[in-house]
Amino acid sequence: MSISIGIDVGTSGTKALAINPAGKILAEASAGYPCHHPKPLWSEQDPEDWWQATVKVVRAVVKKAKLKSSDVAAIGLSGQMHGSVFLDKNNKVVRPALLWNDQRTEAECAEIEKRVGGRKKLIKMVANPALTGFTAPKILWLRNKEPRNFAKTVKVLLPKDEIRRRLTGEFATEVSDASGTLLLDVVKRKWSKPLLSKLDLDADLLPKCYESEEVTGTLTRDVAQKLGLSTDCVVVGGAGDCAAGAIGNGIVKKGLLNTSLGTSGVVFAHSDEPQYDPQGRLHTFCHAVRGKWHMMGVTLTAAGALQWFHNEIITAGGIAGRKEKSAYRQITEEAAKVPAGSEGLQFLPYLAGERTPHLDPNARGALIGITLKHTRGHVTRAIMEGVTMALRDSYAIMQDLGVPVRQIRASGGGAKNPFWRQMQADVFGKPVTAMVADEGAAYGVALLAAVGAGDFKNIEEACKATIKTADQVKPDTKARKVYDRAFPVFQDLYAALREEFPKLEG
Repeated sequence: MSISIGIDVGTSGTKALAINPAGKILAEASAGYPCHHPKPLWSEQDPEDWWQATVKVVRAVVKKAKLKSSDVAAIGLSGQMHGSVFLDKNNKVVRPALLWNDQRTEAECAEIEKRVGGRKKLIKMVANPALTGFTAPKILWLRNKEPRNFAKTVKVLLPKDEIRRRLTGEFATEVSDASGTLLLDVVKRKWSKPLLSKLDLDADLLPKCYESEEVTGTLTRDVAQKLGLSTDCVVVGGAGDCAAGAIGNGIVKKGLLNTSLGTSGVVFAHSDEPQYDPQGRLHTFCHAVRGKWHMMGVTLTAAGALQWFHNEIITAGGIAGRKEKSAYRQITEEAAKVPAGSEGLQFLPYLAGERTPHLDPNARGALIGITLKHTRGHVTRAIMEGVTMALRDSYAIMQDLGVPVRQIRASGGGAKNPFWRQMQADVFGKPVTAMVADEGAAYGVALLAAVGAGDFKNIEEACKATIKTADQVKPDTKARKVYDRAFPVFQDLYAALREEFPKLEG
């Protein structure tokens, strides 16, 4: 029996699942860990937490599915993108990893653009501008602010690739995740030696780069014993969480677009050619499909904004003591009773700064237009609408650039809510399709592992054989008109506050 396991090293926890050659999920497990914020807008994690969670969930999946060590042929890895794991000569972690939503590197982004001669030249080199979340600015920050730690560093790995090192002993990454370092020539799908030279960075800091379905190594003897697997088990390149999630929803051909509502929010469109926005408002990365690319917009706080409202405001303000699922159900039911547009209440969801299209680490969240008439339901709906409007910001740029979209597929925790799926259809003005099984990034890399194990010829064949769409919701004409009027107001509110945000303390 050829079983594949997918592992997704997320921000709030790690998930693993096992699938058979038909794509059926045999077992899954999750384990959480903390995220640390030593200063405002800083975000760090201990890579050891990822590893302990990985061991726990893989062992749990093996046990639940009653697998023998020889059953599992391949493992695929996914994870939060852009994070930086700094390793010394003994493969010890030098300091906590800086994460994708860490905003401390604004000065380093400016330094990168200055070193290459401006943003336009940088975009021509690597298809993207310098953003605070990317890996390259983090490396420069370490060099500028913690020179002793930089002097110790001999390798920089992405989160999932640190797990790969622990599994196989190999230093490796793959093109989709490497695209988010800002150090990959996205068009040529290899590290950019010209950019590394301009940044005075040694190419040896970076691991070997593979395509997503390629085998990068096998389990070491000690790890195989610990996990209950075999040293014959291969580990494929895998993918960054956005590309992996898109694979898991079958976004492997032109005309398909995926929206994902997790901690962050993503609008992801497949592309047969490397297409990019000259202004750098969207990301252009290598896809996990060999020889293909994707355009992507990312809002840093999506379902995370609703989680913040639930955790910090709601549970201490009216429905404390309820079970978490019950509390979420109540506030979304209240939101559903409020008219589209929340009767003039708008929410800017920039609780951790913002990526696309604003590239603004100083952006802040804002609740605007509140009156005595507004209730908790209004606020909840305004938060959900604000997040969806932020996704439309990126979608609108894709439309302007002529990116073809014939079907939108929704995924992520937020998309499991029928009310939020309908809201997406209304805000985007297009039908939105749900998936029969929405297991996200872990499922996507399990399929890549199955390709690497030889169960499928390529990832397109794997997706065609295993992924099914479910129900589709169409835009409500009345709600769509409301959102079409509200969207330019949403954009104007950010523009009006943009210069004020940096003046705020804390």
